[in-house]
Amino acid sequence: MTPDFAPSDSTAIPLYVIAEDALDPWIEAQPKHVAAWLRANGFAAGLGRVLTVPGEGGQLDMAVAGYGRPEARARGRFHLATAAAALPEGVYRLEGLPFEHAEEEALGWLLASYGFDRYRAQKPARARLIAPEGVDAARLSAIAAGEFLTRDLINTPANEMGPEELETACAGLARDHGATIEVIRGEDLIARNLPLIHTVGRAAARVPRLIDMRWGDAGPALTLVGKGVCFDTGGLNLKPGNSMGLMKKDMGGAATVLGLAQIIMTLGLNLRLRVLVPAVENAVSGDAFRPGDILKARNGLTVEVNNTDAEGRLVLADALALGAEETPDLMVSMATLTGAARVAVGPDISPYFTDDGALSVALDAAGARVADPVWRLPFHAPYEAMIEPGTADLDNAPSGGFAGAITAALFLRRFAGDGRYVHFDIYGWSPKDAPARPKGGVGMGARALLDALPKALGDGAEA
Repeated sequence: MTPDFAPSDSTAIPLYVIAEDALDPWIEAQPKHVAAWLRANGFAAGLGRVLTVPGEGGQLDMAVAGYGRPEARARGRFHLATAAAALPEGVYRLEGLPFEHAEEEALGWLLASYGFDRYRAQKPARARLIAPEGVDAARLSAIAAGEFLTRDLINTPANEMGPEELETACAGLARDHGATIEVIRGEDLIARNLPLIHTVGRAAARVPRLIDMRWGDAGPALTLVGKGVCFDTGGLNLKPGNSMGLMKKDMGGAATVLGLAQIIMTLGLNLRLRVLVPAVENAVSGDAFRPGDILKARNGLTVEVNNTDAEGRLVLADALALGAEETPDLMVSMATLTGAARVAVGPDISPYFTDDGALSVALDAAGARVADPVWRLPFHAPYEAMIEPGTADLDNAPSGGFAGAITAALFLRRFAGDGRYVHFDIYGWSPKDAPARPKGGVGMGARALLDALPKALGDGAEA
């Protein structure tokens, strides 16, 4: 289903949004048959409770959605997405929703229409909404469409989403928006000085590649780098089976930056966008890289491989070094990088790292404003010694088990140059169904970053 709103002139069913403390006076003001119906059905305006109300002739006359209490709403987001999923097909108009919640709830309604039906029919929400007055309907539709792209890419299993298919998705995105794309594949990665991408991907039957997409010719320069490990066996440090089951999502960073790129291009933001995706499969064969190998990266730093399952930071290292050579106004990496980040903040929050205090303030405010929670973790300089093994410049997997997300971020920073840089260590997966976020692939951090871009890059980055 296309994530868009119903035309404003549609004949719409009113959907009354009622908080618990406002229920009694609201019922008292209704016609007797409405009040009797709500009381007979025990409607108490609890958060997520939905009830359709028939007219005196039996037709669907209106619907009500409980909005609970503030303390209950604070424990979640996109509350009206539950109503979108529960209501019968039709067009609805919100009544009584406070304006400060309108944008979040309208976006949640659009997101509730997502269903991954490539392999089996799904039943996403079919109820359509007229955009609440005062919200930017076109912007929210573009954001939802970008999120749908991200989810589709992550949810597609690795047998149909390898490096070549990821390249195809990038090429289609470029074609649709007038962007240019260059792809460096296989042995050409060595000739073009992208040795770490080649090393990680060379053992796979599917050829590794670096995808480079550009769009826009004016405004500040934004470079997005997304980890595109289409499946991660762990390499010779082979993952156990229960750790391999979700590794189709190890390209979630690439999927997220591509979804964000689609939003940026659809909205026509005034910036010069570059997207770099190192697309590989970390496989096992006679040509696989080994624990103990010492590799030389694009920027000349040497890296001792102490765990082949820490491959994401290797492919990102070359891509970041390439991006840094143009010194963009802002460079962002997104990756499903470390289990340590999940232990620290769980699956819902996007931890990020930056040395830029003003950018951090903007991201934190944006994340709260658009219901895309983020949390800053530190580039803690004393831990630099943990990634310096002595035999090489850097260690890709420090022993000891401490501060895994931080040491991985510090590793990446060595390749990001001297410009402004932020790294997101995302999960990219909703482990259970939640309003507007069905179990499966999900974008994280992209909406917060999008909202923060005017402050991060100046108002000139706006459409």
